[in-house]
Amino acid sequence: MSYYGWRPYVPVAARRRQAEKLAAKAAKKGNALLPVSASSGAIAKTFWGRAWCENLERYSDFSNRLPRGRTYLRNGSVIDLKIGEGKVLAQVVGSSLYKVAITVAAVPGKQWQAISAECASSIDSMVELLQGRLSKAVMERICMPGAGLFPAPREIKLDCSCPDWADMCKHVAAVLYGVGARLDQQPELLFQLRKVDAKDLIAQAGAGLPKARKGPAAGKVLDDARIADVFGIEMDTGVAAKQGVAPGTAAARGKTAKPAKLKASSGATAAAKTRKRAVARAAASAKKPRAKRSR
Repeated sequence: MSYYGWRPYVPVAARRRQAEKLAAKAAKKGNALLPVSASSGAIAKTFWGRAWCENLERYSDFSNRLPRGRTYLRNGSVIDLKIGEGKVLAQVVGSSLYKVAITVAAVPGKQWQAISAECASSIDSMVELLQGRLSKAVMERICMPGAGLFPAPREIKLDCSCPDWADMCKHVAAVLYGVGARLDQQPELLFQLRKVDAKDLIAQAGAGLPKARKGPAAGKVLDDARIADVFGIEMDTGVAAKQGVAPGTAAARGKTAKPAKLKASSGATAAAKTRKRAVARAAASAKKPRAKRSR
């Protein structure tokens, strides 16, 4: 060991051989490692991965330490990276094997509700969401610094077992970039990390639909009494109302109620009966034989 507790530099080739041995050893114990690496060029290539990396680089708190993390990630030093609810656990090979733990705060409830509401009717399916096929407005809202889905520095706590006094050491930086590379393949892990449900954005898709039209105003609907006055008929009120069934009715006894009937008014009924009796008398008198006249 060198001065001040620092270990001597280990070449990249030696670190890779060490990573392979550690992976084989873990596999024998039944603990499969999930390594992550990146080739030359951009570390992340999809919307979710790029947005994660751009969010990290946006903050000056992280900018000075991030470049060495990219180098460590590209040479395969991150031999294990697991993302769970509110945390990232990883193992990084340097001059020794170091363990990294990153804690990420959940999205505040009101903030997530605001994101969901503002993205309403803009996301058609979970496939479109995870593939990043989103409108520019939705992308900007999700990536809004301090108010979007991606965490700000104050929401991230970093820890590494290496002797570096800085919170953002090269091993932690490599793991943070590794999260971006992992989101390229599994974007749903971001929602799990921030402890929110991606389905909330899809469930809001019908929020922009127009509301059902209201029925006509009460003053514009004729009641039964006015209908009877206008048309000279009497409405049969024997059928139970739609919103309640009177006890003792056919509907209350489990029988199907008969449709309402229209009855003639009492005046019209009396006139019809009078005409019927007049016709009957005329017919009766026509049938009687005529009396013979005396001479």
